[in-house]
Amino acid sequence: MILLAVLFLCFISSYSASVKGHTTGLSLNNDRLYKLTYSTEVLLDRGKGKLQDNVGYRISSNVDVALLWRNPDGDDDQLIQITMKDVNVENVNQQRGEKNIFKGKSPPKIIGKENLEALQRPMLLHLIHGKVKDFYSYKNEPVAIENIKRGLASLFQTQLSSGTTNEVDISGNCKVTYQAHQDKVIKIKALDSCKIERSGFTTPNQVLGVSSKATSVTTYKIEDSFVIAVLAEEIHALGLNFLRTITGKIVSKQKLELKTTEAGPRLMSGKQVTAMVKAVNSKYTAIPIVGQIFQSQCKGCPSLLEHWQSTRKYLQPDNLSKAEAVRNFLAFVQHLRTAKKEEILQILKTESKEVLPQLVDAVTSAQTSDSLEAILDFLDFKSDSSVILQERFLYACGFASHPNEELLRALISKFKGSIGSSDIRETVMIIIGALVRKLCQNEGCKLKAVVEAKKLILGGLEKAGKKEDTTMYLLALKNALLPEGVPLLLKYAEAGEGHISHLATTTLQRYDLPFITDEVKKTLNRIYHQNHKVHEKTVRTTAAAVILNNNPSYMEVKNILLSVGELPQEMNKYMLSIVQDILRFEMPASKMIRRVLKEMVAHNYDRFSRSGSSSAYTGYIERSPHSASTYSLDILYSGSGILRRSNLNIFQYIGKAGLHGSQVVIEAQGLEALIAATPDEGEENLDSYAGMSAILFDVQLRPVTFFNGYSDLMSKMLSASGDPITVVKGLILIIDHSQELQLQSGLKANIEVQGGLAIDISGAMEFSLWYRESKTRVKNRVTVVITSDITVDSSFVKAGLETSTETEAGLEFISTVQFSQYPFLVCMQMDKDEAPFRWAVAVAKSEKYWNIDHKMKRSEKNPPIYIYFKIKEHL
Repeated sequence: MILLAVLFLCFISSYSASVKGHTTGLSLNNDRLYKLTYSTEVLLDRGKGKLQDNVGYRISSNVDVALLWRNPDGDDDQLIQITMKDVNVENVNQQRGEKNIFKGKSPPKIIGKENLEALQRPMLLHLIHGKVKDFYSYKNEPVAIENIKRGLASLFQTQLSSGTTNEVDISGNCKVTYQAHQDKVIKIKALDSCKIERSGFTTPNQVLGVSSKATSVTTYKIEDSFVIAVLAEEIHALGLNFLRTITGKIVSKQKLELKTTEAGPRLMSGKQVTAMVKAVNSKYTAIPIVGQIFQSQCKGCPSLLEHWQSTRKYLQPDNLSKAEAVRNFLAFVQHLRTAKKEEILQILKTESKEVLPQLVDAVTSAQTSDSLEAILDFLDFKSDSSVILQERFLYACGFASHPNEELLRALISKFKGSIGSSDIRETVMIIIGALVRKLCQNEGCKLKAVVEAKKLILGGLEKAGKKEDTTMYLLALKNALLPEGVPLLLKYAEAGEGHISHLATTTLQRYDLPFITDEVKKTLNRIYHQNHKVHEKTVRTTAAAVILNNNPSYMEVKNILLSVGELPQEMNKYMLSIVQDILRFEMPASKMIRRVLKEMVAHNYDRFSRSGSSSAYTGYIERSPHSASTYSLDILYSGSGILRRSNLNIFQYIGKAGLHGSQVVIEAQGLEALIAATPDEGEENLDSYAGMSAILFDVQLRPVTFFNGYSDLMSKMLSASGDPITVVKGLILIIDHSQELQLQSGLKANIEVQGGLAIDISGAMEFSLWYRESKTRVKNRVTVVITSDITVDSSFVKAGLETSTETEAGLEFISTVQFSQYPFLVCMQMDKDEAPFRWAVAVAKSEKYWNIDHKMKRSEKNPPIYIYFKIKEHL
């Protein structure tokens, strides 16, 4: 035992001796001055690897590093001084030649005398076990300059053993992994784990969102516990999900190399590092090593009023179909985000009525507290004299890319107050539903305003006494898609009358698969098969569609197929078309339908030879390995040949994510008396009605009525001009991504991706007794502009990459029915306008004193690319 004890003590003493001379991080030798060279560069391109498409700059300097103090109680506790000298700024892309904006300019001229002096002041770094404990610099230095110094100082934080840990450096609190080799250490930083406060927002829907990927790898070459070379590379790549031409890439590199060592300052004696710092210079102060936020000053930039005066001509009603209008709309929205309430209100109060609706679109789309306060002060909801402006404001709220609780609270307040127009009151509630869904998608379901809005929708629907109120709350629920609302929807779908029942069923149609439970499908089966009561064919066909689109069982499919032949003639044809469309388009239910069709009782000539004019068809607008755009058009006629329902849908898919781009539904009922025809079963007592409903970018809009009641129908038939009725018209911000990145070099990167469109969706229904003909038109006209702007800013030099894409398109669906004889004649047309597609890339580098433009144009296969190297004055 005594021998074991002696051996144990010897082992412990020898182990302690080996630790004493060992460091877990970098260690500097006493009384030595390390002379190094340092450079940090940034390069922006479109990720295509083509040199002519990129832009960037390099900041380089000499660096002196010296050990000032070492804790006498531990070698791993050090205070080092780092000094940048001979700072220079140069172009990275040497192909620019004579267009080099730095050529012939001294560093003080480029960087600024005060900035240069601050950059070359020494900084102190307190390291314990190789990790940064404190970072010391001088007070009141420019934040952007301090960030560059932080970027250099962070390179000295490392460890010489393998492992994963969390570190705090200029990038924030990040998870890092070290891989130690014989004379080399590799540090991999998980940038997506970094916790740092930065502004930004994005569109919650993945289809309209931006995907990004970031990597950071730093390689240390070690000799005698100090670096002889450091190479760090940080890459940020991004792309718009549904349009792969909108891409960008930021490559940031840092390089540190040891050149020589020489005699340096003698070590300071003492045990407290704070005393040592004061002894070096009392002006030093401890500041965070984490990068700080700074904003570049824009001197001489136009005011909001000046910007609006140059923009308003493009937003005249006659110019809204042009891409130039959308491009100026997006630029003005960006300017509005920095404007004060008073500035915005001044423009709103002085603008003419022709341009005012477009201005309301822009102000609402800015989505700042100042813009919201300004527009709420400007609009008078108690009056019905400005209904168009109120509606444009509300729809812009519904399409908001990143709504907040403040906006929802404002609309709830308006709804509870006095509203002059009943249509606007209904629209307010509908948009409240849209905001609830968006906030819940962004993990805001527990916000007080969201909870209040849920109670308002569900409570209102449960207690609604008037048909108009029931419709309003159902439309709000159709946007909100609250799981708690499903039982109420089942109640109205099965027990409701006509229009209410149909609206409740179409609302269920928008819910995702997990919410269409067996209990829901039992109710829908009862509706379709009319187990408890007779339903309109629009309600029954919608119920069948919900069943078939949500994992139908074998018996559910079989019973639906067996019903064909027992239905009204046009409903027979419609259901067969739905089944055939599912099979042809290989929808999820197609496998189950094929299983059922193996039975002769379900699959026979008698059942599948039913005649009629109703139809359903789904096709691709665009298809690629990663995305698809589809359209579907289904038309249901009454037995007398009059249109009952026309439903046009457009969807966009990226992987498993989907976006309901648009839906236009035209409905008509109770028109059989006009031609002395017999109504179908369950539709004998329907009032004459025709109207249109639309969904745009997953937002249900307020339906539009063509006529309601026999007298209204006759008056409009006698005075009808055939002009279409607008469902939605305006400028919409559909893509909105803003991101600020702290690069580990100390530079700041900003990513802005915006997409806007000018849209006009209209519809019309014409009815002629003389020619015994009905015609419906649905017209979609859109102009889309998407812009991407990536900049890297050091406060004295800025590099930028701008990409823009624009297109104009139009689709018109025309359905004509002649019912002078049976079988009646049906003509379906789809007119598609030419859609020119333009794509431009602009690369810019700017600094205060230069104003150079260099343009280069090159052609490729469809579409052509225009690349502009634009070096603009940065004020």
